[in-house]
Parts: sequence; structure tokens; C-alpha cells
Amino acid sequence: MSLNTPFPIDVVVMAAGKGTRMKSRLPKVLQRLAGVPLVQHVINTAAQLNARSAVVITGHGAEQVEPVLLAPGQALAVQCVRQEPQLGTGHAVQQAVPALADDGVVVILSGDVPLTQADTLQALIAQCGGDKLALLTIDFADPTGYGRIVRSAQGQGQSDAVQAIVEHKDASDAQRQISEVYSGIMAVPAQWLKRWLGRIDNQNAQGEYYLTDVVKLAVADGVPVVAHKIDDALQVAGINSPVQLAELERAHQLRQAHRLMTQGVRLQDPARFDLRGQLDCAQDVEIDVNCVFEGRVALGEGVRIGANCVIANCTIAAGAVIHPFTHIDGEKLGVSVGEGALIGPFARLRPGAQLGAEVHIGNFVEVKNSTMAQGAKANHLAYLGDATVGERVNYGAGSITANYDGANKHRTVIEADVHIGSNCVLVAPVTIGAGGTVGGGSTITKSTEPGALSVARGKQISIANWARPQKKPKP
Repeated sequence: MSLNTPFPIDVVVMAAGKGTRMKSRLPKVLQRLAGVPLVQHVINTAAQLNARSAVVITGHGAEQVEPVLLAPGQALAVQCVRQEPQLGTGHAVQQAVPALADDGVVVILSGDVPLTQADTLQALIAQCGGDKLALLTIDFADPTGYGRIVRSAQGQGQSDAVQAIVEHKDASDAQRQISEVYSGIMAVPAQWLKRWLGRIDNQNAQGEYYLTDVVKLAVADGVPVVAHKIDDALQVAGINSPVQLAELERAHQLRQAHRLMTQGVRLQDPARFDLRGQLDCAQDVEIDVNCVFEGRVALGEGVRIGANCVIANCTIAAGAVIHPFTHIDGEKLGVSVGEGALIGPFARLRPGAQLGAEVHIGNFVEVKNSTMAQGAKANHLAYLGDATVGERVNYGAGSITANYDGANKHRTVIEADVHIGSNCVLVAPVTIGAGGTVGGGSTITKSTEPGALSVARGKQISIANWARPQKKPKP
């Protein structure tokens, strides 16, 4: 999504607040919603506006917040400025003025309001038009604590000109009856914004510099003030406490679940579903309860995900079944699961696991940085790390690849149609030749020939009538 306008767009994000009610050492704007810091949600939305730049005002916890914002890979150029001390919203935006060019429209956002949608901001910018002050507003049944929108003929309709925003603590009894409130989001020509910020004062109940005072200054200067009113409270919901964060998380997750179901995904219970990244689903995907999806996940046609799975950064091909309690996390290397594969229950696929069609990975099996060709099976209690496994291999219970010598990783190659018995240790680097068999309990340290039976274990000794040691009686 992008926005083509005759003027540049610059975004200012207020992220300096202390967030006392969060009762956390982590700054409020770094608290996570759907696995992403609140302020990062705001930056991601700003990037969809094709904004020229983003200026983030930091303050409390700046040494924690700024590295997140300035990390490589941001979709938008971010500059941080500090507000020290914090003297109100107007004072905050004053700190951004030196970083703003005069030729653009400034969109002011809050770092603790994560779910504003890009199309809403596009409509707000269109209302601004490059020559008006545009406010994002909403009607609340209980507007306590919010700045009220005072219009020229209050109650006569949304088209009436906005005259002022009155903060709750400064509002009269009559003004507190107004249900239309300011969301904290505005779009304003930079040139006008700079002039007004130089004229605001702190003569109010809180002794702070209110950004909202720019409205009465715009009216005094004859600049039209318009409002874009929405009815979606989630888009303007701010976070001030763990309770509010949890409530917004569930509301957001339910909305994501409904979006997926609209596309045809079968969710066993949309109230027990968590998406903390991007999930792409083909037709007839089924997802049971309490599953968590993180990073980028793609599910092919007819994939079934059992209950209580955690799946991150992977691609799962058509017809695969992920049984309950499976943990898949590809991190940077990714994980791929082939068509018709059966995974779990209680399996773990780690970065670099590349599984072919009809591979079986059973309970308590871990696969890391390994490829398994079509039809290979490791059905229970096994570890495959840094391995290349051929077609139709059967990998026995309790067997492991010993891939680490204490300093370096080494690779194990198991060629097609090999049978590995139970409780074997394959000490890498080693190759098990095609069609070979490794007897149970063997420790293999040398490569084997194709078709060979390899057994490497101590000779069994049985001692008849052996007396087991007894505990000595206590004195």
C-alpha cells in the first residue's frame, strides 16, 4: 500500500512516555503486541504511507528504545530525537521540529497506539490536503480522560468546523458531555505546525505544553480544521497497563483469526489462536486450538496443524500433518516440510531442517540443519543434526548423530535405503553406504560400504548366579 500525494509525508512518533502503570523495567513502547514492539507496529504502518522519513521522540528508556528503531532492516528511515524532561505532548513535538522539512505534511502518531491502519491514515492525509489541520476522531460512550472535540455548532453534525480540543482536566461540565474525542493522531502542514508550536504555552491544569492547543491557533490564523471520524476503537486504542495490553492482544488476535477464516482457513476455536507474524494459507488448511505462529509461515493445501503447536519461519507443503505439541522454528535458516509428511507429536524441527515428501518424524525426535529425502523415517526418540539422509532410510529409536567434536560441527551422510538400529551413535564425519544396516547399540566411527551390516559394540557377557551388591546395615 502506498500513498501518492503532491507533497511529501513525514511521520512523527511520540515515544517518550514513562508508562508507569505498566510496572515494568521495559519501556512501554517496547512492550509486545502479537510478538512485535508497540512502536514497531507504528513504524511499519508509517512505511505503508510511502513516508519520506520518521522522527521518533524518545525519552524514558531511550537507551533501550533507540537501538530497536535504528536496527538495520527498517522499511523507513528513522531518526530519533530526545525529549528531556517530558513537559507534555506539545513540548515533545517541538523536539522534532529541527528534523522536519518545511515542504511536507506531518503525520503525528503515538508509539503506544499500535493498530491504526494505513488506509485510515491515508484518508486523514487526504482530508488535510496539504493546507488544513486534520484530526482523527472517534465517538466514545465513556470519553473520560480524552480531549473533547469542540465544534462551531456542537451536536449539529460532523461537518461543523472544529474550534478546539479541550483536555479532560480543563473541560467544563458541558464540554465533558461531548462524546467525540481526539485520538492523538493528526496530519498538519509542516510550515503551520512549526509556527503554532512556537506559540503554545503551559497555562493549563497540568502545567504542560499541549499539542492540542494548535487547534485554537489554527482557528485564530484562519486555517481550516477538519476531522476524520472513524468507528473502529481498536485503531485508536492506546496501551497504559498490562490489562489493556492483554485486552488489545486478544481483540487483535480475534480479528486476525476472522480474517483467515474469511479466506477459508478452518480454525477449531478462533479465541485460541495466536499469530505473531505472517501466515499464508492455501485451501482447506485446518488449525486446532492453542497454536502459535511466528515469523513467516506458509501452509500448503490441506495441511493440518494439531493442538498446542508452536510454528515459526517455515514452509509446510500440501497434505502434511503436524501432530499436537510439535515445535518448529526455522529462525534465519528456515524449515521446510514436504508434501504428505507426518510430524510429531512432540517433535522439534530446528533451523535448516529440510524434509522431503512423506517423511515421518515422530515423538521426541529433533532435526537440525539436516535434509531428509522422500520417505525417510525417524519415528521416535532420536536426534539428527548436520545430516544428509537418503530416501527410505529408517532411523531407529534412541539413535543420534554425534555431530560436534567440542570445537567444530561435522556432517553425517546416510545413503538411500539404510536401516539404522536402535540406540546407535554415528560419529561424524561418517557415511553409511546405500542399503546398509547398522546393528542396534552400535557406535559407528568409520564409513561403511553399501549393503553391509555394521555392528560395533562390546561382546555380551553373562555371569550365572551373580550376587547383586547389598546395602550395608546402619550401625
